[in-house]
Amino acid sequence: MKQFRTFVKKEFFHIFRDKRTMMILLGIPVIEIILFGFAISTEVRNVRVAVLDPSGDVITRKIIDRIDASEYFILTTKLHTPQEVEQAFRRGEIDLAVVFSHRFLDNLYTGDAKIQLIADATDPNMAVTQSGYASGIISAAQQELLPAGASPATIVPDVRLLYNPQMKSAYNFVPGVMGLILMLICAMMTSISIVREKEIGTMEVLLVSPMKPLLIILSKAVPYFVLSFVNLSSILLLSVYVLHVPIAGSLLALVSVSLLFIFVSLSLGLLISTITQTQIAAMLVSGLMLMMPTMLLSGMIFPVDGMPTILQVISTIIPARWYIDVVRKIMIEGVSITFVAKEIGILALMAFVLIAVSLKKFKTRLE
Repeated sequence: MKQFRTFVKKEFFHIFRDKRTMMILLGIPVIEIILFGFAISTEVRNVRVAVLDPSGDVITRKIIDRIDASEYFILTTKLHTPQEVEQAFRRGEIDLAVVFSHRFLDNLYTGDAKIQLIADATDPNMAVTQSGYASGIISAAQQELLPAGASPATIVPDVRLLYNPQMKSAYNFVPGVMGLILMLICAMMTSISIVREKEIGTMEVLLVSPMKPLLIILSKAVPYFVLSFVNLSSILLLSVYVLHVPIAGSLLALVSVSLLFIFVSLSLGLLISTITQTQIAAMLVSGLMLMMPTMLLSGMIFPVDGMPTILQVISTIIPARWYIDVVRKIMIEGVSITFVAKEIGILALMAFVLIAVSLKKFKTRLE
């Protein structure tokens, strides 16, 4: 029994000396419970609402105030023409639009007063939930604001679902799956490239070659970049012809942004390759450490706007979040590339930073 206790004690010492193992054993459960507890939420929060109110009477203003006072909605802008509604959706400024008919108060008692709710159905489940919450507030407000004894016709808001009127779930998960697959495959493929050279003893050949460190790093990414383009082509073909998700926008713009995202993912894999010591460690970091944040914090499954502020801030450093936004806007909404300039700029900046940091780490190894 004494020998057994000695061996157990020895194993504890081995584990305590390995800081990375300690981080995995004690840190991952904490991170997981926080992410799953706060990121996984089907509640409606921070829904950005625009209002088109041509009548501007006392009833419509009070209904708008009720919506704005709700904990679920944030009134961001007031529109003046129906054309501005679709433009606001295309720019990604709003999630829901409330449209009142002309002379709303005058037509309230005749049954001609109308309210239309327009929701972005690229996420069909969330669009239905948002419309349901807004309909409930409108119905409650109507009963509260009318004079005692009045019995006007009940207003049932007309719900219009933009971009996905058939409520196909594939419209929602295809962009997210594209981001997840390309991120994981590209990062995992390149994460072992430099580490493998060190493990098999060929790193010395690279060190004495006349190639500059930047070109060595980029040469590692080029073959995987070509293979990733093949993966992208197969994903798009399956999405269109098997899942029947049309490409509403420019195919060239979609492919161009996808190639940029592939380069960002490859650059992230190269960075992992320069800071890890073994192929197993590189695979674990690129697989486990990237999969969960990408699934939970990129907007792939759960809307980012419904997360706590700290998680929203963390999500900004996840490349897949910006790529998924671009795919939804170009592929599903059919917007031009000018409407996704912000996302493209962020991805380009990430690519530059990742390559620069990888180069710095690689130079440190050369010394």
